[in-house]
Amino acid sequence: MNVAVWAGVLLIGGLGSVARFMVDRAVARRVARPFPFGTLTVNISGAVLLGFITGLTLSHQAALLAGTAFVGAYTTFSTWMLETQRLTEERQIWPAVANLVVSVALGLPAAMLGQWIAGQL
Repeated sequence: MNVAVWAGVLLIGGLGSVARFMVDRAVARRVARPFPFGTLTVNISGAVLLGFITGLTLSHQAALLAGTAFVGAYTTFSTWMLETQRLTEERQIWPAVANLVVSVALGLPAAMLGQWIAGQL
């Protein structure tokens, strides 16, 4: 892998991280609940975006930059798990279960929707 690709991953991954931070904060401010709606929004929109990217005919390097660098930095499995674990520590079992179930129940169709949209182009 050449230096330009590594630089692209660094730059585009940084943009994905900033986008995640901005979306999460905007949602959290509007909703203002203990349930992690910001992370849920980021991960579901990221599933749509990654589905869209995989549905396009991109070069290997373009798919790497868009999918791995941007969407990989934008979405967050570890935060999802940590927030779920935090809810259980706070004895908010139903919100913790809802976080797991809703994320999977919406994430799979979201990825399929992204692929479908790309297929329509």
